[in-house]
Amino acid sequence: MSDIFREVEEDVRKERLEKLWKQYGDYIIAGAAVLVIGIAGYKVWQHYEQQQQMKASAAYTTAVQLSDGGNAIQAAEAFAKIAHDAPGGYATAARLSEADALLASGRTGDALSLYKSIATKEKAELGDVARLRAAWIMSDTSSKSDLQSWLAPLTEGDSSWRFMAREILAYCDYRDGAMKQALSEYQLLAAEPSAPAALHQRAFAMATLIRTGGERNFGTVPPPKPAPNSLNGNMPQ
Repeated sequence: MSDIFREVEEDVRKERLEKLWKQYGDYIIAGAAVLVIGIAGYKVWQHYEQQQQMKASAAYTTAVQLSDGGNAIQAAEAFAKIAHDAPGGYATAARLSEADALLASGRTGDALSLYKSIATKEKAELGDVARLRAAWIMSDTSSKSDLQSWLAPLTEGDSSWRFMAREILAYCDYRDGAMKQALSEYQLLAAEPSAPAALHQRAFAMATLIRTGGERNFGTVPPPKPAPNSLNGNMPQ
């Protein structure tokens, strides 16, 4: 008897499956097709992204070579093209390099505008680098209060850029003739154990310069006296 019941149960199950397939078979096939197409599309997109990154890498290398070769104007143009066409990471790095090339070519105003744009839009490390480079350009003409406001994101808290930002503000004091304040800040930076070694050296050199009076204007050196018998073209016999 159990064999009969098993056969009946299998027949019922088969009938149900056939009925379900007739009702939903098209949807199942369509779903499987969508899945296959989706996987294939993802693979195509991955390949495209890899190709774009390889092209951007090659273009970036060429632009760097132009910059290293002293062709700042051509390098700036090459970096601008990469920033327009390349994927995100390369585009941001290219914009920063474009600003560097503009600065090297003497287009300081354009470089400053681009540095400020990057610093405002990028919150990651490249944005901080752009903020510092903009601040160095601004340090020649901007007031200390403007520089303090601009550098506030880097001087507050435990930013890894805080010592470099303080160096710019110390230079601003030096520029404005506030030698006592500049000397104090440079001495603090020179003694700061967490600051980079190169910054230590620069701060120590500036502190030494200020402390020894090397920044003072001692006037012009008088011209040398004319040699005897050399006036009016008379030469000794």
